[in-house]
Amino acid sequence: MSENTSGSGYVEAEFTRDSKYISDRITADGSSPWPVEPGRYRLVVARACPWANRAVIARRLLGLEDVISMGLCGPTHDERSWTFDLDPAGRDPVLGYERLQEAFLARDPGYSRGITVPTMVDVPSGAVVTNDFPQMTLDLSTQWTAHHREGAPDLYPEHLREEMDEVMERIYQEVNNGVYRCGFSGSQRAYDKAYDRLFTALDRLSDRLEHRRFLMGGQVTEADIRLFTTLARFDTVYHGHFKCNRQKLSEMPVLWAYARDLFQLPGFGDTIDFPQIKEHYYVVHADINPTQIIPQGPDTSGWLMQHNRDQLSDRPWGDGTPPPPPPAGERVPADHGPGGIGHR
Repeated sequence: MSENTSGSGYVEAEFTRDSKYISDRITADGSSPWPVEPGRYRLVVARACPWANRAVIARRLLGLEDVISMGLCGPTHDERSWTFDLDPAGRDPVLGYERLQEAFLARDPGYSRGITVPTMVDVPSGAVVTNDFPQMTLDLSTQWTAHHREGAPDLYPEHLREEMDEVMERIYQEVNNGVYRCGFSGSQRAYDKAYDRLFTALDRLSDRLEHRRFLMGGQVTEADIRLFTTLARFDTVYHGHFKCNRQKLSEMPVLWAYARDLFQLPGFGDTIDFPQIKEHYYVVHADINPTQIIPQGPDTSGWLMQHNRDQLSDRPWGDGTPPPPPPAGERVPADHGPGGIGHR
């Protein structure tokens, strides 16, 4: 089981993702049983997971750290669940759980689907509200506006939503899920098809970004968050572990400069934990890596190289401002960032 791959299967040797999530929403208008309420919900994530990384970035950019608490699972898990093995005594200090599975069973004692991150948990009941990761970040932008920090960027501008939705769907199908389609292919034919599909999409994105700083123009949006979390893992795990090896990201000039630009913005690169990312993929995917040996490379110091993308636009936050540094308890260890060498 990896991030949201639990329940995934092979159809004619092609990887398919189980996308049936608990789809409840937390809303501001009373249209759901879960109202927007500061302090009521806990966002459970794992730094290794690209889907969870989206929620971490959005929460940070919008300034919701004091409104929605965050629980961190460790980078590895077994067939049952993600675990809170990074916390003292191996229990989440707010929920009291050892395993995220406990929150799903509190919601449904017969729950038998994937235990995935990110998950939003109702603290009073200890039950899962939703693990619908695509909707979750959009709701952080649209339902929690009363609690956004002063200067929070508009990550989902209303006038761009129709085009953004199309762009984000293509990114999900062709890139976010595309790397998994390569890595979990069950035949040479399925892999070859997935490989061609992935790099065709990356080439098109490179063309789109050649003369615009971000996917939707001159400022950061949710679309950039969704692409970034895959690009941030590309050379570290997808290039080798998932056989996405036509080129490294660092050999694709436009996408590499774009990814470095985002990485160097507050709220993006400071959420990336390279050792946890490697430990997750190389240990959990024992069917792909039976020895579970974690590679020492690649060198990640290049993420801090100059990118010159600011020549295309000097207002990455639009009318907003950059987020402040993360709370002390949520900071990635310094040796787990660019150029770090630490394993857990």
